[in-house]
Amino acid sequence: MKKIVKLLFAVSAILALAACSSGGSKSEGGSKGTTDTKEDKGLEVIGENVKFDPNKLVNEGEPITIEYWTWNEAEPAVAQTKEYEKIYPNVKINVKVQPWDDYWTKLPLSLKGKDGPALFNIHNSQDSTIKPYLAPYDISIKDLEADFLGAQTHEENGKIYYTDSLINSGTIYYNKKLWKEAGLSDADIPKTWDQFREVAKKLTKKDGNKITQAGFNFNQEYETMIYGLNYQKGALMFKDDGKSLNFNSDVTKENTQFLVDLYEKDKVGSKDFGDESSLSFGNGQTAMVYRWGWFQAELQNKYKDIDYGVFPTPTFDEEVPFAYDRYNGESTPGINNKQSKEQQAVAQDFLKFLLAGDQYSIDGALSMGSFPAKKSLAENEKILADPVLKVLSERVDHLIWPGAFPSTVETSAKKAMEDIQFNGMTLDKALSQGQAQMEKDMKGSDFVSQESKYQYFEEK
Repeated sequence: MKKIVKLLFAVSAILALAACSSGGSKSEGGSKGTTDTKEDKGLEVIGENVKFDPNKLVNEGEPITIEYWTWNEAEPAVAQTKEYEKIYPNVKINVKVQPWDDYWTKLPLSLKGKDGPALFNIHNSQDSTIKPYLAPYDISIKDLEADFLGAQTHEENGKIYYTDSLINSGTIYYNKKLWKEAGLSDADIPKTWDQFREVAKKLTKKDGNKITQAGFNFNQEYETMIYGLNYQKGALMFKDDGKSLNFNSDVTKENTQFLVDLYEKDKVGSKDFGDESSLSFGNGQTAMVYRWGWFQAELQNKYKDIDYGVFPTPTFDEEVPFAYDRYNGESTPGINNKQSKEQQAVAQDFLKFLLAGDQYSIDGALSMGSFPAKKSLAENEKILADPVLKVLSERVDHLIWPGAFPSTVETSAKKAMEDIQFNGMTLDKALSQGQAQMEKDMKGSDFVSQESKYQYFEEK
């Protein structure tokens, strides 16, 4: 009897769940949920060029449920789904969070069918994977370009499928305690690389010939730094055709030699002083590192005892260079072009809500150490109070995006430096082999550089 009761209870629970999941979307044929009949919400229209008018009915006021997929439950669009639902009680946005590796396995498979999420988080490293499934934004390119830095680099055949909400780039993080111990003050913050070398020497400590404190540590960061140094000298990552690599060049040789000399001549660090410079800095053994905005969150989470500061990456002279560095963007959500027209319409409306409002950009900037691409937030007090964002604010218009290039551009550069440092390979041979590997890996790739869309491109 107990087994029969348990069985009946289980069947009833399953039927109840099935009944609950069958409704909630006009486009799915369901009728359950809240109906919205209030067109005039009494709310203000928001946005400068990209605008959002809340005073309307969505999906004709009928109940509808859509899904938003992401790999990061803390990313700013997630919180905004609840704010959107407050305006439109007939809309339910179910957020589905999956680990990064699972996400990029399951999302493409889901998008091939008709039941994939209406909205999903994008990382531009997966551009070629998800591009076939993206619906173009129902927002004019002119309005997007007017409101968001770098939007023009995402235009394809007169359409934009996603753009940058945030801009991330490199800065120098320094340990304030070690800085003070070396007798340095804010007046000593270097503006040029020559000044940087001298400061790094003062921050270096040794026991005989053994380094006990590195003045500067770039281990595991060569592949990130080198292209920024090249841009400072006006050298592009790709040649004029936008496809051919420009890694094995005279400028790359000069800048690679500069980094090698920091270790071998200036002795401010060592290839053997910890494989990972982030850990060395976090443990108080390295005084300065080059890192992007994400490192701030790592310091706050893992290395709370480190009192750190941030200053702009030096340049080769005190003039404004062609570009200070490259940047990469945190992407706005994608819209599934295979979902129903009703679900796509809600997704498009939610997207306008995100981009016209400020909170999505502000929350993302502060949590990810990335400067908001939204131009109207350039002088925002909360943004400028953040040390990393303050530094980026001074240079954001002179950062260049090369496009979502294949990973070999960095991994092969990393291998080249390892061959120089650990395998005794000459600089010329290592860079030549790195270039050859990149060309091999990119054979057949449809990647085209976006460097020519940089606003100061003609000044190189």
